[in-house]
Amino acid sequence: MGFSLPMDNFKNMSVKIKTVTKQLPKYSRNTDEILPFLDSWLVGQDERFIRKVKKIFEGAAVDKRYSIMDPIEVFTKTSFEERNDIYVREVIDLGEKVLEKALTKANWNPEDLDYIITVSCTGIMIPSLDAYLINKLKLRQDIVRLPVTEMGCAAGISGIIYAKNFLQANPGKRAAVIAVESPTATFQLDDFSMANIVSAAIFGDGAACVLLSSHEDDEGPEIVAEEMYHFYDNIHMMGFKLTNSGLQMVLDIEVPETIASHFPAIIYPFLEKNNLKIEDIDHLIFHPGGKKIVQTVESLFSSMGKNIDDTKEVLRLYGNMSSATVLYVLEQIMEKQPKKGDKGLMLSFGPGFSAQRVLLQF
Repeated sequence: MGFSLPMDNFKNMSVKIKTVTKQLPKYSRNTDEILPFLDSWLVGQDERFIRKVKKIFEGAAVDKRYSIMDPIEVFTKTSFEERNDIYVREVIDLGEKVLEKALTKANWNPEDLDYIITVSCTGIMIPSLDAYLINKLKLRQDIVRLPVTEMGCAAGISGIIYAKNFLQANPGKRAAVIAVESPTATFQLDDFSMANIVSAAIFGDGAACVLLSSHEDDEGPEIVAEEMYHFYDNIHMMGFKLTNSGLQMVLDIEVPETIASHFPAIIYPFLEKNNLKIEDIDHLIFHPGGKKIVQTVESLFSSMGKNIDDTKEVLRLYGNMSSATVLYVLEQIMEKQPKKGDKGLMLSFGPGFSAQRVLLQF
């Protein structure tokens, strides 16, 4: 007769975030250093339009952006194939570095991992990143793989949700979620649309890794609850269109307003299910989509005495790195060592249109 745990044990199975780390690409430029590149890119355009584009970059609330490519490469016409080759090469390098860094920080060995989730939407690669990491770090041959490729900015939290569900059903196991993104690899040189310009102004490249565990000896903030929320009939709002020149950004001007209109339905019922009010949340760990979204969210919370300073700081220092960005906010908050019992609410938005939420207890 086989041994099995009672169902109540699974309900009480604690899943914790052991550690979070980040890895930045080798190239970076401050906003004022990018403006001369805009001059050469916008040659021949209307003067008023050029001034408008520069104003968007200067007013994006992003001081610095990192990139897998030198800015000269970003503003040089190349084929989709050439850009995607750079993406594949650099994503593997960043993924390996950030996973090694996280394992070292956690004092785990590569073979301690039971589950690997890789997240990226800014390039195309088959086999996916996880296959390369299994080979490079000699992860276990029976490790369970899950690549998440088409959920955009929301996917960092999606990966945490998938890992949590796996670990809750499998006591004593460990998982890694690795998000590596390069929005600069999707920049379209011949596209002078507002969607391309705004995304170039707010986005940057970066990688992050979260290690999670259902092992009783591992410490860290506990994932108390998680949920997804899907907006109906808003598929057009955000995503990529695959064109001959690469992945072309789709970004609707109505995104901040649409998020604001759904905000009460996204936040309050989720907290109520966990017998909480927004006043009970100590740390807002929100994805910094861009300046307008940050301002929208800030206006909703400032009256309650809550701030999203860490979210604003991550946007300022690195820009929006798609799925990896909210993990930078999480790392920043974890490094402050919140008090035992503090509660955190993670939130990100992405194509679909969807919102992903995770409730943490430190």
